[in-house]
Amino acid sequence: MKIGSISEDLNLEKRISLTPELSKKYLDLGVEIFINKNYGIHLGFHDTDYKKKGVQILNNIDEVIGNCNSLLQVNLPEINYIEKVKENTSLIGIFNPYGNKEKINLLLKKKINIFSLDLLPRIARAQSMDVLSSQANLAGYKAVIESFNEFEKVIPMMMTAAGTIPAAKVLVIGVGVAGLQAIATAKRLGAIVFATDVRRASKEQVESLGGKFLYVEGAEDLETEEGYAKETGEEFKLKQQKLLSDTLKKIDIVICTALISGKKAPRIINEEMFKDIQAGSVIFDLAVVQGGNSAYSEIDKIVNKNGIKIIGYKNILNKLPLSATKLYSKNLYNFFFNLYDKEKKNLNINLKDEIINKTLIQNKNT
Repeated sequence: MKIGSISEDLNLEKRISLTPELSKKYLDLGVEIFINKNYGIHLGFHDTDYKKKGVQILNNIDEVIGNCNSLLQVNLPEINYIEKVKENTSLIGIFNPYGNKEKINLLLKKKINIFSLDLLPRIARAQSMDVLSSQANLAGYKAVIESFNEFEKVIPMMMTAAGTIPAAKVLVIGVGVAGLQAIATAKRLGAIVFATDVRRASKEQVESLGGKFLYVEGAEDLETEEGYAKETGEEFKLKQQKLLSDTLKKIDIVICTALISGKKAPRIINEEMFKDIQAGSVIFDLAVVQGGNSAYSEIDKIVNKNGIKIIGYKNILNKLPLSATKLYSKNLYNFFFNLYDKEKKNLNINLKDEIINKTLIQNKNT
């Protein structure tokens, strides 16, 4: 079996799917691996590093696509490359099928097997493949670091002969994987941390990390069976807005991480609330690509609204691509290992396997 990976568009994505270290594990399964020249050079992985492991380096992306029957990617390739993918090729990555319908439909017409790891079920057996959690963990950490960098005061409390500087106060909105890491990071760096979520079950997690949970009445009913947040009703939104308006008056930094699977991100900080936020405060909106949790957030911009900075990066993981690649490539290998039939030396698309069934995009899913 021949697998490969082609360079991502570096203007949009710096992560890669294959490291020299992980390439060796694939080769030990008995497959051949192909990449294009300078595939990982931007991360310090030279072609010679791959060659030493047994990876074959081809002249260009077209040659890799033409030689392989499985492609391992981060994002979907561009249309011009999709058109060159052979029938019955398998494509594995994080493909956001709800936001990439044109490319997905083109691939389905070409009878390509598309496995999108953002559709993994939340079961114990899939934890080692959970790309959303591994990447969200890093995003939550980096959002705090970037916010603290833009904040023009110290973070921990400092006592000096000239007086005391109080600790910065941080509010984390949304207590999923990214939110929990944001709480932990802010707390470690000396901030006073508050957090809120529509799921009542989040309270114990927040408090275990040293944060103070801000509870909105009715939150206990807003969790799906899979543990994700549900969309809120108007009554809840009004209660949440009142709580946040009162809280934002004393907050220095806000980290927004609230998402609803398959839907536009909820608008939690509206224009009216900006009257309550202190000048000099910073808001980091991790949900900006899905529409944003905060008013005024814009993709890949730092907006200054009356002295309040609103940060919205399309892909914050581009700011720590080596760490993100290390985790993502391991998640990807674990998924491939589950999919690969070691005796027959090919992929076993067994739809009775919940992991395979949920991640395989079929016409009914688009």
